[in-house]
Amino acid sequence: MYRLRGVLLGPGGAGDEQSVELFVDAAGVLVEHIPGAETLIDGGYIVPGLVDAHCHIGLGSAGAVGLEEADAQARTDRDAGTLLIRDCGSPLDTTPLQVRDDLPEIIRAGVHIARPKRYIPGVAAELDDPALLPDVVAEQAAAGDGWVKLVGDWIDRSVGDLAPVWPDDVLVAAVEAAHAAGVRVTAHVFGADALPGLIRSGIDCIEHGPGLTDDLIAEMAARGTALVPTMINIDTFPGIADMAGRYPTYAAHMRKLHAGAVGVVQRAVEAGVPVYAGTDAGGGIEHGRLADEIVALHGAGMSAVDALGAASWSARRWLGRPALHPGARADLVVYRSDPRADLAVLRDPALVMLRGRPVHAGG
Repeated sequence: MYRLRGVLLGPGGAGDEQSVELFVDAAGVLVEHIPGAETLIDGGYIVPGLVDAHCHIGLGSAGAVGLEEADAQARTDRDAGTLLIRDCGSPLDTTPLQVRDDLPEIIRAGVHIARPKRYIPGVAAELDDPALLPDVVAEQAAAGDGWVKLVGDWIDRSVGDLAPVWPDDVLVAAVEAAHAAGVRVTAHVFGADALPGLIRSGIDCIEHGPGLTDDLIAEMAARGTALVPTMINIDTFPGIADMAGRYPTYAAHMRKLHAGAVGVVQRAVEAGVPVYAGTDAGGGIEHGRLADEIVALHGAGMSAVDALGAASWSARRWLGRPALHPGARADLVVYRSDPRADLAVLRDPALVMLRGRPVHAGG
C-alpha cells in the first residue's frame, strides 16, 4: 500500500500550487486514505498513465516478430511511461501479452486490411476483391478490442504514386458493418485523394493525414473524426523519398507531404479536430518515443498542456479509460519537475506505476 504526494495534472488535478495525496491499496486501486501507507513520492508532478494511440506491438522492421520481442517492445514503452497502447494493427496475435500484469494495457485492432501489393508484404489481410471488405471488417471486429484498421492509401506502382485502396461505396458499407458490431474504424492514409471517401464514410479516425486540406479538416471537426498525426513517423518521409528513385512522382509527393505536415496539424487543432499522440512505433520507429511525439505536437501548435493531454487524460477518455480518481486503477507517471514548463522532462520519469505497482524508477 502506497502514498504519493505531488501536483496532479489533468482532470481532478489540484492546479499549480496545491499538492494532493494519492493512496494505492493492495489491489492497485486508488482510495481515499490509508493510514501508515509507504510513501513512494513526496513532491513532483503526477500524470495519468501515458497513452500511445498509434503503436504496433509485434511488428518489426522485417514484419511479424515473436512474442519475446513483442514483450520487450511493450516493456520499453512501459518504462517510458506509456501504460495504455492502442495497437493499430499487428501481424502477431498479442493476446497472451494482454493478461500480463507487468505490461501496458493493449487495445488491439487485429491485422491491417489492405489489397494485394498495396501495403507492407506479409503484414495485412489482403483482399483480392474489394467487395469483401465489409465481411473482413466484421471478422476483424470480432478479433480485436473495439477497433479495426484499414489501409486507406499506399503507392500504386501502376501509376507511380499514392492512390486510394478502396472504392467509396465499399468504405461506406465497411464502416457500417463495423459500427453495427460496436467497434470503431481507423485508416492509414498519407495523401489527399483517399481522404474524402474515408471521412464521408463515417470513419472514426484518420492515422497520419498529412494530405488533409482545409475543407476536409472542417468536415472532420464537424463530424468529430479524430486525427492521430504520428509526427515522428512523418519525419521519415524524406528518407522514404530518397529510396524511391524508380517512382519520382511518389518521391516528390512524399517530400511535399512532409513539408506541409506541421501546418496541417496546426490547422486541425485550430479547427477543433480531436488530435491524439501516436508514435507509429514498430517497423521503422523505435518504441519508447512517446515523449518525442508530444514535443512534436507542441511544435505543431498544440499548447504544452493540450499536447500532454493528447497523450494522457484526453486520450484515455477517448479510449474509454479513466483518469486518476478514487476507485480507478493506479496507472500513473511521476516527474520531478513540471512537464507543462518543459515537455522534455517527459523523457525521464521519476516513477512509473502500473496497476498500483512501481515498475520503473528513474535515476
